[in-house]
Amino acid sequence: MGELSQNYDTVEVKVEEGNVYVTRSSDSKEQKAKHGLYRSLVNNMIEGVSKGWTKQLELVGVGYRASNQGNKLELALGFSHNIVMNIAPK
Repeated sequence: MGELSQNYDTVEVKVEEGNVYVTRSSDSKEQKAKHGLYRSLVNNMIEGVSKGWTKQLELVGVGYRASNQGNKLELALGFSHNIVMNIAPK
C-alpha cells in the first residue's frame, strides 16, 4: 500500500467510519468548482493507492501479434520492426 497527500482550501474534508466526506460552506461558483475538484482528486488518490494503475490492450485486425517473454512484451504491429516493452511483474 502507498500513501498520497493533497493540500486543499475552501472545502472541509472528513474521514468518518472509513468514508471520506468533502463538504463546502457555501454555494458560490468557486466553492462548487473546488468541491468537485477535491472530491475527484481524493477519489483518484484512493483508487490509485488501493488498486494501482493498469492498462489493457486489445489487438484488432489481421497481422497483429503480441507475445510475452518473461518481463518483456513483444508487439508486431505492422511496422518494419517489432516493438519490445519492459513490463513490471505483479
